[in-house]
Amino acid sequence: MLEKVSLFNTKKDLLLFSSLLALLSFITLSFEYYNYNKFIKFDSALVNATVIKQYTKTKLTKTGKTRSYQVLKLKSEDGFSFYTTASKKTQNIQGKKLQLELYAGDINFYEYLSGFYGFSKILHVQKLPSLKDKLNNFISKQHTNPQNASIYQALFTASSMDYTMQTLFSNLGISHLIAISGFHLGVLSSLLYLLIRFPYKFLQNRYFPYSSYKRDSFIFISLTLFSYLHFLDYPPSLIRAFCMLVIGFFLYSRGIKIVSMQTLFVSILFLLALLPRLSFSIGFWLSVSGVFYIFLFMIHFKHLSKLMQFVLLPVWVYLAMLPFSLSIFGNFSLYHPLSIIWTSLFTLFYPISMFLHLTNAGSMLDFLLDFLLNLETDSLKISLSETWLILEMILSILAIYKKESLYILILYSISIFIYAIDYII
Repeated sequence: MLEKVSLFNTKKDLLLFSSLLALLSFITLSFEYYNYNKFIKFDSALVNATVIKQYTKTKLTKTGKTRSYQVLKLKSEDGFSFYTTASKKTQNIQGKKLQLELYAGDINFYEYLSGFYGFSKILHVQKLPSLKDKLNNFISKQHTNPQNASIYQALFTASSMDYTMQTLFSNLGISHLIAISGFHLGVLSSLLYLLIRFPYKFLQNRYFPYSSYKRDSFIFISLTLFSYLHFLDYPPSLIRAFCMLVIGFFLYSRGIKIVSMQTLFVSILFLLALLPRLSFSIGFWLSVSGVFYIFLFMIHFKHLSKLMQFVLLPVWVYLAMLPFSLSIFGNFSLYHPLSIIWTSLFTLFYPISMFLHLTNAGSMLDFLLDFLLNLETDSLKISLSETWLILEMILSILAIYKKESLYILILYSISIFIYAIDYII
């Protein structure tokens, strides 16, 4: 068996890649800066955008009166995201495309990339239902409980759920299962690979024995997933997963090691150079962190049997990601550790539920969702300071090079877990 080679074997290779990366960054940032200058050229700009989130907010005015209004988070066709407000009487337009006149004020280039707030005036709302609207309606008709329909809409079309349900799933530690991410893309990739295997082999043996199944299946899977990515309007975590899938196959086809920190690091740099706005996405960085800990486990524990890896990997990722979860979200309950089991079971639930909805039998698994929705989570907010998260990150980097640091990281993560359990009890 031939040994996989590293990505960079000489300093010349590294210098060439760094130069190409710098050139790509310069091109993409120049393009973004050109769009930024066009955007701020006048006092206001006509913007076509999609409403990502919509919720009601209430505040006290200087006179002591209560004022309610709608907050909208939008993503423009040019790629930038922003917040604006609308009247409390505004109808539900979440997921709708609209045109508005946006008064962004004196925003700088950094704010243009990372997101900003601007006053606006809605000029036109798309009346005809989009393909996503039709699909959400198709899903909704299969459920008597609107909350169940909302969960499946989040799973299949990346639609937002209300704050109460988001909090519930955060308390249960399964927000990563509901919000479409690289995990879902991985399940879909595996499912597509298995579905086309036997039909392809049948046709290959008769008509094109010279063709490569791995190459052809990758082309089919990547095109299918890219179409799905476009339909969902390019969520950051899915962009990361899709690009890593493409990069991974490219490296694999050339005999280069995929499961290595070097490969992961290069992939991240390439993505940030190509799509600089990913730098400001928490979802993207959480997704990267998850892959990092999977790689760290596979590198240090590759000697374990496949069964032991299957059992220990979800536990390891849960413990390693817990400081991130507590630092950013802070929600924790006694049901939170059960997410280890639910994450493993989800690999079966997700494709089965998708098949059931395609056959108009989506309600068959509603009893499972009803069980989750009726759990008394009794959660508390656990405030974990950034200092502890920084310590986790330092130990994680050291663990790449020294196994002793890995064991310290494991003990550290277990300590955070024990602290969280003790705090909630």
